[in-house]
Amino acid sequence: MVRAVRVTLAQAVVRFLDAQRVSRDGEVQRFFRGVFGIFGHGNVTGLGQALEEHEGLPFFQPKNEQGMVHAAIAYAKARRRLSAFACTSSIGPGATNMVTGAATATINRLPVLLLPGDIFANRAPQPVLQQLEFPHSMDVSVNDCFRPVSRYWDRIQRPEQILSALPEAMRVLADPAETGAVTLCLPQDVQAEAFDCPAHFLQERVHVIERRPCARERLVEAAALLRQARRPFCIVGGGVHYAAAEEALRRFADVTGIPVGVTQAGMGALPDAHGACLGAVGVTGTGAANRIAHDADVVLTIGTRLSDFTTASKTQFQGEGVRFIAINVSAFDAAKHGALPLVGDARLALEELTKALEGWLIPSAYGAEVRAAREAWAKTREELTRSPDGKLTQAEVIRVLNDEAGPGSTVVHAAGGIPGDIHKLWRSKEADDYHSEYGYSCMGYEVAGALGVKLAHPQREVYALLGDGSYLMLSQELLTSIQEGAKITVVLLDNHGYQCIHNLQRGSGSRSFGNEFRARKGDRLEGEPLAVDFVQNAQSLGARTFTATTASELSAALREARTVTTSCLIYIPLEASPGLPGTSWWDVPIAEVSPCSSVREKRAAYEEAKKKQRLYY
Repeated sequence: MVRAVRVTLAQAVVRFLDAQRVSRDGEVQRFFRGVFGIFGHGNVTGLGQALEEHEGLPFFQPKNEQGMVHAAIAYAKARRRLSAFACTSSIGPGATNMVTGAATATINRLPVLLLPGDIFANRAPQPVLQQLEFPHSMDVSVNDCFRPVSRYWDRIQRPEQILSALPEAMRVLADPAETGAVTLCLPQDVQAEAFDCPAHFLQERVHVIERRPCARERLVEAAALLRQARRPFCIVGGGVHYAAAEEALRRFADVTGIPVGVTQAGMGALPDAHGACLGAVGVTGTGAANRIAHDADVVLTIGTRLSDFTTASKTQFQGEGVRFIAINVSAFDAAKHGALPLVGDARLALEELTKALEGWLIPSAYGAEVRAAREAWAKTREELTRSPDGKLTQAEVIRVLNDEAGPGSTVVHAAGGIPGDIHKLWRSKEADDYHSEYGYSCMGYEVAGALGVKLAHPQREVYALLGDGSYLMLSQELLTSIQEGAKITVVLLDNHGYQCIHNLQRGSGSRSFGNEFRARKGDRLEGEPLAVDFVQNAQSLGARTFTATTASELSAALREARTVTTSCLIYIPLEASPGLPGTSWWDVPIAEVSPCSSVREKRAAYEEAKKKQRLYY
């Protein structure tokens, strides 16, 4: 007879989460670090009560539901997807606040378990407070919004259903090819219901994350294609980090000499100092990587989903008859661009390709061209990051932060103009010094993301680099970092608005409209810039603050901030600027008809640029 334990659904969930372990390469570790949660009537007497009664699964109190999901995502990214957080909310607005975070997790292929409260399964008090009534079905709630942004979604109408739903959730969360947001909607009455749970269901369980080898015939074909290449190029994405394949990538580059460009998620996979590393590739890419990528005849991609920023909206690769090889755990991503798909673990695949290519090296003339491109970009970078008039620019801020951060530090960024500049300019020294959320490029991610990274690696110095627009959207988790003693340093660039999009707007021929933080003047926002005291704002939350207006002041502030034990904010006022020049094109449609001559001119240029778009099939 199966032994049973009398528990509520919420108690079973908490005990199950606490018992989950994952194993890769023989190393076993706890999967759930803890639970982020904001309580309301939809979860406080269910999951809240269960968490209070249970020891061993820490509870963290965020200040915004979207922010807590961002922190959980950053934690999972920093832990190479081997550990995660669960996030619980009440019903209604608490739940829908997590939808943006769910999309961010799923787009970035990062595991997070979402446990939103839901309306009553018994329907007795319907409509309950915060319920959205759907006239055509009583089985629909706002939590159905999670369906398209979750890798797995379920609504638990009876306690016994958790016996199948939770293992399925773990299957998705722990699978590198399937992972993303998993949403289990928990009606508030069902959370409190008791049932006889099999005792073994609550015991420790180890989920083995296998390193899946690629098909042998595909590896042979890929090696033959690379041996025939005259101008091969490699694009590295976040999959290299998640597979802990950095050393395998270095050996591959050493043996073959194939130059490497990195996506936002792939930064640091090959240190900038390595001779084969050409830095960022694509719309936000370096002149070196984009120059070499333009004429590549074979492009090897590793652990990337090839977004439009990486491919320059499918204009980056103009080599005649260019072919693609894709190493990816996901068959969906491996098939993109008509690539020869190597579906499997990045580390194993790189090790096999390195063996297969032993004794082969890129042509010497091509190697000389790669070195020349790398040296030319180094000079350009130096020019871009030195302000001639002594006034700080965004590019110079990035250089100073890069120089001062040093080993054992991580910079976190996500949206606005910063990703474009830092991707070009950052020189990665180690695998964990650069943390970008650019799959969803979600404004408001940075402060919460820095908290997540700090929880993942308490010993690291963690910086959130962001603009005033993103800070105003979601900065509350600065308080949570102070509450947890998880020190982060916020480096805030204030240029009075959404200047990244402002630049895009004007660069597309439009007049300035709606992107700067200005007072209303007549029917337009064209008055004086709004004065926001970000220093006082951060101080009110308990942060230590600094202000820097020159490179030397910024260096001094960063050095002093490292000695402080609580969270800091370094305030940097900047003048709005056009940003750094790009080296690749991005497809942003411009109005086909307009009374404005500058828009018509830009439309003509846009149509000309689109002629370079290619379908690689």
